Amino acid sequence: MIKFDSGALIDRAIKKAGHADFGGDSWREGLDRLVDALNTTAQLTQDGANMMGYRLSLLLVNRLAIEKTYRDHPEIQDQVVRGPVFVIGLPRTGTTALSQLVAADPQMRSLRGWESGAPVPPPESATEHSDPRIAQAQAGLDYMYTAYPKWAALHFESAETPTECQDLLGMEFKAAHFDGMAYVPDYSEWVMNCDMASAYAWHHRVLKLLQWKCPPTLWHLKTPVHMLYLDALVAEYPQAKFLWSHRDPAQVLGSVCSLIAYCRTWVSDRDDTQTIGAEQLAIWVEAIRRAIAFRARVGDERFADIPFADIQSNPVMALQRAYTQLDIPFDARSHAAIKQWADSHKPGQHGTHVSHLEDFGLSADDVRAAFGSYAQRFATLLA
Repeated sequence: MIKFDSGALIDRAIKKAGHADFGGDSWREGLDRLVDALNTTAQLTQDGANMMGYRLSLLLVNRLAIEKTYRDHPEIQDQVVRGPVFVIGLPRTGTTALSQLVAADPQMRSLRGWESGAPVPPPESATEHSDPRIAQAQAGLDYMYTAYPKWAALHFESAETPTECQDLLGMEFKAAHFDGMAYVPDYSEWVMNCDMASAYAWHHRVLKLLQWKCPPTLWHLKTPVHMLYLDALVAEYPQAKFLWSHRDPAQVLGSVCSLIAYCRTWVSDRDDTQTIGAEQLAIWVEAIRRAIAFRARVGDERFADIPFADIQSNPVMALQRAYTQLDIPFDARSHAAIKQWADSHKPGQHGTHVSHLEDFGLSADDVRAAFGSYAQRFATLLA
């Protein structure tokens, strides 16, 4: 069985970076727990071990590079991050399409795929569309879509489109997306309930670095797993607002399970088909429960609800209505840019993916029953 060693990963990252300042050690417990889970339950193939090892090493090296940049330029700490506006909602409810619409708005700063994977040196406005890292990141995506052709229909993005901010949390090794890469149940249970304060502090630190020479400073970010941690998120970002997409959970859970099952085949020969359904149902029921409880405590003023049907049929109108609700300007320039994006990116243009709840031991009745309070709370928005 292929084994990882946290110490060896750290030593290699330090050697590559040329220094050992990680900016504290709050990330170490997450790394150790993740490595232990990869060693004990993931059953990685050799290719899978290479992929996961590369991912862990990249996160460590990027963290070291960010800390060195801060050490060389302490003025970065004085940057003020505005907002941010977070896109949340169950996976497969149009969060990616919604995120790409918001990213088209010129007043918004989004986390692009290329800079998430290689944030140092910090991007600069003069070269933000010609930086050589863009071509490198795009080549990696092109290879992935060739090697794993179903992925384009499941989750298509390019180097310059917005990506989920999972790697920012990943550099703290407190990121639920590792569960989507490999079977790591012990780590997943821990990360769902750990103290996320340090993870969002690091997240904030990276945004400051990225906007330093490349504004604007009003950020938009996206990942469904933020719903698990809204208290910690708002403690770090007191002005945060949320665009929440909604869709019938019975129409999305099968796709969620299919996506994860497919991703895990990249790294392991395990067959998790009969366990993924129950795992994912439990995770997302809990995420929704926490998000609704948080919203009940803080009020509705931070939230704009967007039905999946509106994202599909009239995305510009849906986003304009949400902006108005959140008191975000939506001028002619924003309207034109968002409409241009919507007109040139239609649903399903990269293919469609068919999945069935029953393949993962679930039924529509079971899913709707598990999300009963959510369905009752947002009945008019689900389709």
